[in-house]
Amino acid sequence: MVRYIANKFFYMLVSLFILISATFFLMQAIPGDPLTSEKQVPPAIKERLYEQLGLDRPVYEQYLKYLGNIVQGDFGISMKKINQDVSDIIGQTFSTSLKLGLVAIIVAVIVGVLLGMLAALYHRKLIDNVAMVLAVLGIAVPSFVVATLLQYVFSSKLQLLPTMGFNGPMYYILPVAALTAQPIAFIARLTRSSMLEVLHADYIKTAKAKGLGWMAILFRHVIRNGIMPVITYLGPMTANIVTGSVVIEQIFGIGGIGKQFVEAISVRDYPVIMGITIFYGILLMLARFVTDIAYMFVDPRIKLNKGKEG
Repeated sequence: MVRYIANKFFYMLVSLFILISATFFLMQAIPGDPLTSEKQVPPAIKERLYEQLGLDRPVYEQYLKYLGNIVQGDFGISMKKINQDVSDIIGQTFSTSLKLGLVAIIVAVIVGVLLGMLAALYHRKLIDNVAMVLAVLGIAVPSFVVATLLQYVFSSKLQLLPTMGFNGPMYYILPVAALTAQPIAFIARLTRSSMLEVLHADYIKTAKAKGLGWMAILFRHVIRNGIMPVITYLGPMTANIVTGSVVIEQIFGIGGIGKQFVEAISVRDYPVIMGITIFYGILLMLARFVTDIAYMFVDPRIKLNKGKEG
């Protein structure tokens, strides 16, 4: 078990190093720099700013300095916001994104599993067909389209829910619905397929033959085994929700980390772009790491394989 966790942690660090390097060199490859649009600044002052920001140094020097700062937890200073550390910008806006993301993950898991269970228990009946149609729509329609449609119907036409902002429970409904449409669809399909397989397994027939009650079979065997693919999907789902929140926050005017990211791209604020990208990367890797550990405890085959994935 220790070897399995150590391997996962090592690969997480390697992935993080690749992410930091790729983000840095991609930023360097983009034409122009944060001061390109500052046409009113005299050349002498621009030259001084380049020197202060370290942009006049060779790329490898900038890279090594950036790596050293990241190791110390320093994401640098914003090139557009006066005297603001990137860490402070992330800290001030992350709580909003965290609230939205956590609610979206909880809603996606609960609704997706329930929808998948109903579809499996009422296989080839009306509930199953309706659930699968909703799942196909959820997968096929992008989240930004869902968000726009929801805004048009529930805010503009029916005027039931707020269009923009994030000032109370009512403000969660539309962004969470837009963020969770696709994850709910995936979880519903995974749960349905897995539960149908479990329902037709021999040990379920044996349990029935021994006189075990249906509710006991459902909770003791069917749900436990049927939900394992959902646990595997939690890592990618977190990635979908985190990356999707960048667009959703912009559409609904939510002042989270995603909105800061979009604004930083529009003004080429390199430290903020790289800092938020690396921060998101760390979050996603941690989510995947926790998912792998959770799956190891749920699926005993991994333990039996001497720490290797079965």
